[in-house]
Amino acid sequence: MPVSPPLPAHALLVFLLQLAVLLLLALCLGRLATRLGMPSIVGELLTGVLLGPSLLGHLAPGFTGWLLPVAPSQAHLLDGVGQLGVLLLVGIAGAQMDTRLLRRRAPTAARVSLAGLVIPLGLGIGLGFLLPVSLRAGGGSLVFALFLGVAMCVTALPVIVKTLTDMNLLHREIGQLTIAAGMVDDAVGWLLLSVVSAMATTGLRADRVALSVFILIAFVLLMLLVIRHAVRPLLRLTSRVDDPGPTVALTVVVILLSAAATHALGMDPIFGAFLAGLVIGPAQARRLAALRVVVLGVLAPIFLASAGLRMDLTALAVPGVALAAVIVLAVAILGKFAGAYLGARGSGLNAWEGLALGAGMNSRGVVEVVVAMAGLRLGILNAATYTIILLVAVITSVMAPPLLRLAMNRVEHTADERLREREQHSWTLPAAERRHDGGL
Repeated sequence: MPVSPPLPAHALLVFLLQLAVLLLLALCLGRLATRLGMPSIVGELLTGVLLGPSLLGHLAPGFTGWLLPVAPSQAHLLDGVGQLGVLLLVGIAGAQMDTRLLRRRAPTAARVSLAGLVIPLGLGIGLGFLLPVSLRAGGGSLVFALFLGVAMCVTALPVIVKTLTDMNLLHREIGQLTIAAGMVDDAVGWLLLSVVSAMATTGLRADRVALSVFILIAFVLLMLLVIRHAVRPLLRLTSRVDDPGPTVALTVVVILLSAAATHALGMDPIFGAFLAGLVIGPAQARRLAALRVVVLGVLAPIFLASAGLRMDLTALAVPGVALAAVIVLAVAILGKFAGAYLGARGSGLNAWEGLALGAGMNSRGVVEVVVAMAGLRLGILNAATYTIILLVAVITSVMAPPLLRLAMNRVEHTADERLREREQHSWTLPAAERRHDGGL
């Protein structure tokens, strides 16, 4: 059996420097963004923008060509690290979904989520048919329109949770509702993305699409009804030892195998990672703290920075592309706001509560980046539309905190919310202080 040659010394040197430069700059810009009151994702995406064709590629093309060569053999090394990061990030997000909360607030959350999905999805599909052909990379107008609809309707649950935590709104009823509705949006969004991915890879034949949907549903049922009952006992077994290493390793294996299975079945591997997170469940959250630190602190910033490398803001200098960007951004914002607001009002909530829900649900964040990367990988998006969708991710994430603050300042603080705030605060206190604070 022939032995493959090792990675050339120069390729290894460039790869290590890429990781170091991207991670260091992403850390610095991410911290700067948080100090300015913005989500860290803004700074991490900006890392790739600064180092990519938007800025450094024009100012110092020789240096950029050396550090970030476009040769597939070199670029795929960085892509591999980014893909590992996003799969683990989505898997961890799935494991943090609290299905008990979803059941408790199911009717209202379902109305908000349904309206927040259907309206932007419909507007996005309609817009996809109207945008010029020059913004499509391939796959046909229907696949492009459906993909744009999915991009318009997704919500970033990890960004929502982080924003609500930073603003001390997790204990508020609107905060709880936003998370519950975001859970539904996340799940449906990955489902729709897998359907569109199957259409892009297997073609538009009705029988193939129907077969892909059947396989998808069958895989979901297999994971939730069979694999879950096999994985959770193994996780409980690994949790008997003090070292969380076996639990972390098993979690990573489950996420990667599930992602590989959906990829082999013609679906997006991200959906498999998300399902694996649901299978793992929140019971192991404490033991996965080390994995979460590595993913959120190292792998996810590298993924976001590498995603920004493909963002070429110079494409917006073309009047047609700039106009399309404004229209897509307006449809994304108005569609999500209108959907969440109408769902909230239909559930008996007041106008300010509806505005707060719309602001929270409008945040696309890292999920939009993942969707954009999937569209680029599937050959649905070109560089211009990829840049437009990343702009949606950044701008909607920046909009969320100030709008939430504006709306929630006008929503009355209830007694139940104050009790919940006190209880959540007690979780961070030492045992002696908890007893002094009333035994919570």
